[in-house]
Amino acid sequence: MLRVLALVSGGGTNLQAIIDKIKSGEVSNTEIIGVISNNKNAYALERAAQAGIPAEVVSPKDYADRAQFNEALLAALDRYNPDLVVLAGCLVVIPQIVIDKYEGRIINIHPALIPSFCGTGYYGLKVHEAALKRGVKVTGATVHFVDAGTDTGPIILQKAVEVLPGDTPEVLQRRVMEQAEWIILPQAINMIAAGEVKYENNN
Repeated sequence: MLRVLALVSGGGTNLQAIIDKIKSGEVSNTEIIGVISNNKNAYALERAAQAGIPAEVVSPKDYADRAQFNEALLAALDRYNPDLVVLAGCLVVIPQIVIDKYEGRIINIHPALIPSFCGTGYYGLKVHEAALKRGVKVTGATVHFVDAGTDTGPIILQKAVEVLPGDTPEVLQRRVMEQAEWIILPQAINMIAAGEVKYENNN
C-alpha cells in the first residue's frame, strides 16, 4: 500500500481528485495518510475532514523565521512517514532539507506543459495569464518529481489542453484542471503505486 501525504495551500481540487479516484478504484493500492496545509483557511482542510483524513496546518506565519518553519515542516512529514509526498496545489517553497531527505519521493502538478511557463514566479493564475499573453494555442499540465530547482525535476506525465478564443485566465485554469490536472495527478500516483515509475539518479 502506497502511503501518500498531500501538501496543499488552497481549494484542494487536486486533493479531491485523488480522494475520488482512490474511492472509485481507478487509483489502487494507495491510501492518503494525511494532509498538511501552509494555510489555515485552505478549503482543502475541509475536504480532508469530510474524507476522514488527518490534517494539520504548518504555516510559515507561526514561526520566527523560515529556518524554523522548514524544520517544523520536515518534522511533520517525518511523523507521517510517507512513501510519497504529493504537492497538490501547494504554493509554499519546499525547503531543501525536505527535498534532500525525500528525494525521489515528492511529486508536483504544474498547470502548464513544462518547460513552458514554469519556474520561479509561475504559479496559479499567473501561469495561465502568461500563456494567454504569449498567444499559445495549446497548454496543459505536467506531473514531475521535485528536485532542488523550481519545476526542473524529471517529468512523469503531461497532458495537453486546447486554448480557445475568448479564454480568460480563470476559464483556462478551470479547463486545465478538468481536462489535465485531475486526470494525470491520480494517474501518476497509480503508476508509482504499481511500480511503473521509479526515480533513479535524478531521472
